[in-house]
Amino acid sequence: MLALTGAAGFIGSNFMAAWETHEDRPIAAFDTIDSPEKQFNVDKRRNVTWFGPADILTFLQANAELIEVVVHLGAETNTTASDRSAVFAVNVDLSTALWTWCAENSIPFIYASSASVYGDGTQGFNDDLSLGALNALKPLNLYGQSKLAFDTFVSQAVFDGSPAPPQWAGLRFFNVYGPNETHKGTQASVVSQMHPIAAKGDAYALFRSHREGIGNGKQKRDFVFVDDCTAVIRWLLETPTVTGLFNVGTGKARTFLDLARAVYTAADQPFTITWRDTPAHLQTHYQYFTEANMSRLEAEGYPDAFTSLEDGVTITIRDYLSNPNPYR
Repeated sequence: MLALTGAAGFIGSNFMAAWETHEDRPIAAFDTIDSPEKQFNVDKRRNVTWFGPADILTFLQANAELIEVVVHLGAETNTTASDRSAVFAVNVDLSTALWTWCAENSIPFIYASSASVYGDGTQGFNDDLSLGALNALKPLNLYGQSKLAFDTFVSQAVFDGSPAPPQWAGLRFFNVYGPNETHKGTQASVVSQMHPIAAKGDAYALFRSHREGIGNGKQKRDFVFVDDCTAVIRWLLETPTVTGLFNVGTGKARTFLDLARAVYTAADQPFTITWRDTPAHLQTHYQYFTEANMSRLEAEGYPDAFTSLEDGVTITIRDYLSNPNPYR
């Protein structure tokens, strides 16, 4: 049995769909389904038993003999959150408790870190687990700080020789897009937010650049298709000798103009863009460049190529967002 947190969320629901395609083993799914959109994310899933997120530790203790792996994707993901105690309770305290339980019970543990730990990118984008490398990172928001705090806990545990799960992997997802993120609202990817506007042929307003030397729309991100993220998780579960902290991106930064062109092309509409100022409260925390260094995952033998931006956007819009039922 797979124990999966964040199961009704964006990556979680896509992972459940991929698991269902390749596996017949049941899932114990943990999440709060607090909107119709999250319910739609999982309506097609089978062989799943649902629990509230607060039930995870009690369930694990009572069913240790059934659990084969814990995949921990649940998190407080709001990048504008300001309640430190609430964010750290979910993103650090719960993660630590799950790590400890998996170590005590010899259960593999896969968890979601985040590329937000890299902050403005001045320290690079290397998935280095050493304490020196981690201490040099300066996340730009509380979400990133919490993800870095748990990565630091893992680093200390590993280098101190403290008990650890037999296989563990932390995944620093970069800018993920794809189906099943409607519930995220303003936190959804630009692909999801842009498509309804592009589909009508209207102009989408991208953020202006507020940094000298970088033109409007030339801000760059490593946009990664959600199917590639779920493929990495599945490969790790099939390759129990691989352990570590890994970036999950394409390894190639693309501009927001590239992204917008891909969306309008997939929507079969003329490319029409306008501009708006980045909100003042975001300007000091805005990332102008992200690009995953993928050498560590490649060195471990990950075999699959990552989907191009154009192909991933086309699949997302053609197969999902343009349909009456856009959910996977």
